[in-house]
Amino acid sequence: MLTYLDRIQLAVHDRGKATETFKELLGAEVSKEDGVKLLGARRTVVQAGISEFELLQPDGDGLVQQHLDQWGEGIFAAGFSSPTLSDLCSRLTENNVTWREEGEQVFIEPDQTPGMRMVLSPETQRSSVGLISFVYEATNLIDDHEAAAAFYAESFGLDASHFSPIESGQYGYTGQLTLFDPPDRLDRIELSQITDPNGAMGRFKGKRGQSIYMCYVETPDVGKIIERLKKREARWAGRTDDPNPEGIFIHPTALHGALMGVSRTNLAWRWSGRPELAGQPA
Repeated sequence: MLTYLDRIQLAVHDRGKATETFKELLGAEVSKEDGVKLLGARRTVVQAGISEFELLQPDGDGLVQQHLDQWGEGIFAAGFSSPTLSDLCSRLTENNVTWREEGEQVFIEPDQTPGMRMVLSPETQRSSVGLISFVYEATNLIDDHEAAAAFYAESFGLDASHFSPIESGQYGYTGQLTLFDPPDRLDRIELSQITDPNGAMGRFKGKRGQSIYMCYVETPDVGKIIERLKKREARWAGRTDDPNPEGIFIHPTALHGALMGVSRTNLAWRWSGRPELAGQPA
């Protein structure tokens, strides 16, 4: 019942500054300015590729202010779309998942999932803008990837036969990719169960518990994003298993607390169960 990972929400101190960052790094364009009472926030929505990034600035006390007080700027929630949102909400209720609604969106707190705050939106078609194609992954650090996979499959109507195992000795985790519609799309939640508590992911998990760690986007031209990063003197690193510019990681200090992976078109199929689809750089 989920079709796309269609947005990422970020908690930021200054949405004006955050908007300029997304414009300068990803070629994003502003699509909406409003507020979300449930989150206690003013919101600027920017579009990059066909995806949206919601930049949330506190509007008094509330969940966004609490996040900033506890963790500072960074990823606040992962957002998913469904063509049948009302049916999905009924399914969530049947599975004892509490949700709240404001406007056309549905909000789910992290204590209702394996630690990942979620926002659900009606499926919407958009024309692509900017330097990326779309966001396709949110990484959910979890205690038990099998239990988490079963939860997401049952609660959100995902087909578990589409899920793909994933493991990394380098980054210290094992888990699953909850692919929504392979091989047509890469959209998924990465369920990462820590095997090395001393690595970067392990330390993050030790500090925050079950939570959102990062997101991943796809682009037809990684080099253009590298040029933008260099122009801003922003921190980034290349993937150690790929010759640059196949893929990079944008450091949280460059993107208002968000760790973002960037991969060239189709590269992610290499670790998503269908390496034959990864192709070669253009």
